[in-house]
Amino acid sequence: MLKEEIAGRIKRAQVAINEANIDMLFIVGRENLIYFTGSTQMECMALVIPRKGEATAVTLWLDVEYLRENSAIPHVKGYFFPAQNLVSKTIEVMKGYGFTKPRIGFEKYFVEFGVYEGLRKAFPEEDFVNATELIYRLRSVKSPHEIELIRRASEMACKGMEAAVRAVKPGVTELEVLAEAEYAMLKAGSGGSSFRMQVTSGERALLTHPCASQKKLVAGEAVVIHLGATCEGYCSKMCRTVAMGNIPEEQAKTYQLLLEAQDRAIAALKPGVHAWEVDAAAREVVAEAGFEKHYLDFVGYGVGLRQSEFYPIIGKGRQETIEKDMVVDVLLPTVYKKGAGGPRVTDVIHVSQDGPRILTGYPRDLIIH
Repeated sequence: MLKEEIAGRIKRAQVAINEANIDMLFIVGRENLIYFTGSTQMECMALVIPRKGEATAVTLWLDVEYLRENSAIPHVKGYFFPAQNLVSKTIEVMKGYGFTKPRIGFEKYFVEFGVYEGLRKAFPEEDFVNATELIYRLRSVKSPHEIELIRRASEMACKGMEAAVRAVKPGVTELEVLAEAEYAMLKAGSGGSSFRMQVTSGERALLTHPCASQKKLVAGEAVVIHLGATCEGYCSKMCRTVAMGNIPEEQAKTYQLLLEAQDRAIAALKPGVHAWEVDAAAREVVAEAGFEKHYLDFVGYGVGLRQSEFYPIIGKGRQETIEKDMVVDVLLPTVYKKGAGGPRVTDVIHVSQDGPRILTGYPRDLIIH
């Protein structure tokens, strides 16, 4: 089943690169290697997908046999370090396809300079092409197998949230709460989080990308808990807010406002709508409350092999079309205003034929301790 699915992904990639006039894809990013090989063992590895013919994986010779047995790639070539390295072996493979001046599609974010340097010495740099969005589009619509892995990761994230909420007490540090959550998720089978998880309290919750610290929790503060788990490389994440006793009334109102905005956005998540329409459904709620200038331009991203994928992006003016079997997260931002902002809520949603389905099934109301 998986081998057939991987073969289908590679064929779709070949159709896409032919349409884009690209001769081959050069893949070294962790998530894309998992997507196109089906293996989570991808250290010291690259993958070449030609516009026609079969893909070839390149890896350290010690891992060749394992990948042949545990991936869906028919050809695996090993290199013997230090006499050879990843780039020299990959160049050998690329030339073996018969291209003398190939247009090579790259991932924008993941190519180490040493690898890029080697490739541009072997091939004309003017023929290098940014294939980032092409690949993210291929990954954006999930198969039943992928959705099941995200669902399982979501269950693990819920276990972590249960442990985190139990651990929230005055005098406990943010890191101690996170430790309880991470341990619970690992025990539930998570392969670890794909991002730097967040437990923040007080004014620290207004930071754009806050992380857990040695700060001790204090009664009367809101505690924001943003967790993630992975299952065979696939991610899920969720965010909840805990009120430590009586938090400021404005913050409690903000959480209810964001919950209403999230509900509106989730209800708008249907095949055929544009990403900006989903954003607008949430933004209208925030704007009516007078907080739009304290609010970000994005409320969600695709979810899959990354916790925040770059297709689709749900935000102001975004033209992506929401499709059946996409998986996205909504609602990312808070209201960034002192005294009122900080609380957050985030969930992972499967855009199914029967309507949006929340995969992170943990209660979404403000949690009061």
